[in-house]
Amino acid sequence: MKFDSSVLNNTEKIMFALRALYMGSGYRRYTMSRFEEYDLYSRNKDFLVSDGVITFTDTNGMLMALKPDVTLSIIRNCRDEENSLRKLCYNESVYRISKKTGTFKEIMQTGLECIGMIDAGCLTEVLSLAGESLAMLSDSFILELSDMDTVLTFLNDMTQSDDIKRRIIKCAGERNIHEITEICEQESIPELKCKSFRDLLSISGRAEKVLPELGRLCPGDRLAARLDLIKSIIGGIGDTEIRSRIEIDFSLIGDVSYYNGIVFRGFIDGIPDRVLSGGQYDRLMEKMGKRSNAVGFAVYLDELERIELPDDFC
Repeated sequence: MKFDSSVLNNTEKIMFALRALYMGSGYRRYTMSRFEEYDLYSRNKDFLVSDGVITFTDTNGMLMALKPDVTLSIIRNCRDEENSLRKLCYNESVYRISKKTGTFKEIMQTGLECIGMIDAGCLTEVLSLAGESLAMLSDSFILELSDMDTVLTFLNDMTQSDDIKRRIIKCAGERNIHEITEICEQESIPELKCKSFRDLLSISGRAEKVLPELGRLCPGDRLAARLDLIKSIIGGIGDTEIRSRIEIDFSLIGDVSYYNGIVFRGFIDGIPDRVLSGGQYDRLMEKMGKRSNAVGFAVYLDELERIELPDDFC
């Protein structure tokens, strides 16, 4: 019997199409419980997209939560195996405060995670699949890419204070250059170092333009390995439409307590907010007592409910 895809709504069509893409690339479907111990989320609130968590008391008196995030659950429940790479994909409900209504909402989320020995080839594959995910949704999309290790190289030149770094990173994510200058003045950070960081945040565009500018901004060997890795990742995607849609923007910054290496987010025409977000999160793994490395991304299906899909999409 032929399946009639017209009975599916947008969210279901996208979910099935993306699942087929990921499983076709060797990712194994991962399923999990709807809830976890609340402590898992309370200890990692800064990692969550939404601050709100729905809690309840289990029959054994344990405070539980309807999961607001998938990545934390996967890390907690994954075995930490040496010399291995686990490639997982998921379609799971998460429970968050809706940006549109301000009330709690059950949201279907799809994405993938690689946990284990992460190398340049793995990073290339994940970034490529992120691009393919966006290309499925729209002919007009942008995949923004940054590198936390590069950002931290500049920040470590400015200060060794974690508190000051967090304040500067918050401003950088908001593109608040004026406040970054004020922080540097208040904390007696030399203007030359502050200017170098501001210049880093101003660099954006295609890799062919950005990477030479970055090399001139920080000459020598300090960033050579990072530049080579970024070139390798983007070059590994090949001369494709996806590669032409990748833009480097160092104002894209994640929390240094959780993220390292490459971070990225995706946008499609007609939707003002990001529809995809991901990156490397080795520091989160370490914080949760894991030795493995990790990279992954999520597609926010609630942002895609009203987009128009081609008739032959699914």
